[in-house]
Formats: sequence, structure tokens, C-alpha cells
Amino acid sequence: MAVPALDSLDLKLLQALELDGRAPFSQIAQALGVSDQTVARRFRRLRETARLRVTGMTDDSRLGRTSWIVRLGCTPDTASQLAATLALRLDTHYVDLAAGGTEVVCAIKPRSRQDRDELLLERLQRMPHVTSVSAHCILRTYYGNSLRWLRKISALDPDEENALRVPAPAPLAAPAAPDAAEQAMLKALRHDGRATLTELQAAAGLSEAAARRRLERLRATGVLYLAVEYDHEPLGQGVEALCWLTVAPHALAATGRAVADHPAVRFAAAVSGRTNLAVSVLCRTTEDLYDFLTEGAGALDGVHTAETVVTLRRLKTLTAEPPLPPHDPSRKPVTGQVREGPAGRVR
Repeated sequence: MAVPALDSLDLKLLQALELDGRAPFSQIAQALGVSDQTVARRFRRLRETARLRVTGMTDDSRLGRTSWIVRLGCTPDTASQLAATLALRLDTHYVDLAAGGTEVVCAIKPRSRQDRDELLLERLQRMPHVTSVSAHCILRTYYGNSLRWLRKISALDPDEENALRVPAPAPLAAPAAPDAAEQAMLKALRHDGRATLTELQAAAGLSEAAARRRLERLRATGVLYLAVEYDHEPLGQGVEALCWLTVAPHALAATGRAVADHPAVRFAAAVSGRTNLAVSVLCRTTEDLYDFLTEGAGALDGVHTAETVVTLRRLKTLTAEPPLPPHDPSRKPVTGQVREGPAGRVR
């Protein structure tokens, strides 16, 4: 069955959630000039037709941790199995099959240097049928994390956007260190970014007032940001690709910022390795991808080479993780219902 195309109100709702994934329906409705019931109905329909999810993500750079993009060359008959194995790891994100089924690309966020070394120096190197391993440390993110692609669709007018925008987190003097209660809340938010305060206080063993304060602190420090997941097909974005650019060192910062402004770019970062700028793009057609390579990134001063790898299939997204253990208080059944909890938080 074909997925129905999204109308202007659907796009406004998606961009509103991108600005504040925990905004109450009443706030979104007021900003968009519609009723609460209309927003709730559209939210429910988007969950069913576009698999809309709001996920609480941790910005590891605010915790003093480094992230990596790993490219694994492998034989075609084992790529799917390798990708599925990596998708089961809690420290992997966005596990993709690419390059005609001979390459697996994944984002990895090790929690410690020991975890990093075990994975990059031992486990991946010993995997059968892996023909190459290329690990790229993310040095500087120009677009990504809390800045996400839906902000570029320009569905909201300036007044609507201002009514929904939340303040950007201030720079931290030192890496943040969430305590046990905050880590429990982050885990619950990972599975449902719109989890109610009642659910968060149960997960963390706090009072509702304390849970509210911790949630506000996590967001204010930038440790927590809300990501919106959805199928790209309803938006007409059928081509995903990762571009590896080689840029002259003196031009890297300016090139990274320029690439980040392009409408097709949803992630751009300076990385270690022979190709020093990694760019993820989302295009409608291969012609649009060609235009980005020739008239966008390729036309910038300082870009020497470009390698483009088209994504064939995504095996893991932000929410595609092993289920929580049965005793975990943050585990909740998926009911398909949309309900508004304390403090106007909606699931």
C-alpha cells in the first residue's frame, strides 16, 4: 500500500516536534491555529502512516565522549548478517547497508576508552568475512545532533517557529556527569521522548517535582535533546547517501559550515582519516544528489575529492534497540493510543 503524501499541516507538526519534541499538543495547536484534537489526530495518523517517533537522545559531546563513524567492507553474502549483529549493540546507531551490499556503515558511541578499543581493535577486526575496517572519529559537528533535517523544510512561518522554539543550551565549562537518577530518566526517554513526568519519576525513583527539575536540567545543559524519527517516503525523500569529502585543512571549517546550510544535508562533521568531512544527505532523486555533488559540495573552494556511498537499507534507527528487561520500570507497552499526561506531556 502506498504511503499517503503529507499535507502542509502534517509538515508543520513534524517541524514543530523537531523544535520541541516535548511540546504539549495545546502549545502546538495554539501556535498553528488549530484545535488540540486536530493536533492529536494528526500525531496519531503520522505514527501509523509515517512511523513517527520522538526519541530522547544524549549528546555525548556534552559528556566528554567521542563518537565514531565506522565503515566495514565485507563479502556480499554476509553484509546483512553483519549489520544485524551490529544493530543489537547498545552503542551503535544508524546501521546501514550500502555500496551494493558490500559495505556496512554505522555510528558508534562507546561509553569508555576500553569499550572503544575492544570494539575497534578487537571485535570488528576478528569478524569473519570483513575485508576492511575504517574508523573515523567525529572531531567537530557542523550539523546534526539537536540540529536536524526537519528544521530545513520551512513549513512553519517565523511567528509559528518563534512560538515553539526552545532556547539553545549554553556551552559547558566541563563535561556533564548525569547521576543515577538522571541516567534512568535518559534511558526511559530513549524509548519514548514524550514519556510523562509520572513515568520519569517512576523510572528514576524521584518525586514529580524532582523529576521535572532533573528533566529541565538535562535539557538546559544540552545533555538531552529530542529527535524526530519518521519514514522519508511521505516527504518524497527517496535517496539517502553518505558523502566523504577531502578538504584542504585551512578550508575545512568554512566548508563544513557551508555544506551544513545546504537543504539536503542532515549531518555534516569533520572527521579523522584521509577523507576529513563526512556528510549525510537526503534527496528526492539521484538527479538531486548529482546537483548536490556538482553544484553544492563540489563547487566549494577547498574540496579536492568526493566519494559517495548510497544507502540501500537502514537496519537500525534511534529507537531500533533490544527491548528493555522485564524488571525495568521504564518499560511500557506500545498501545497505539495518544494520551496527554501530567504537565501537558503527550505520548
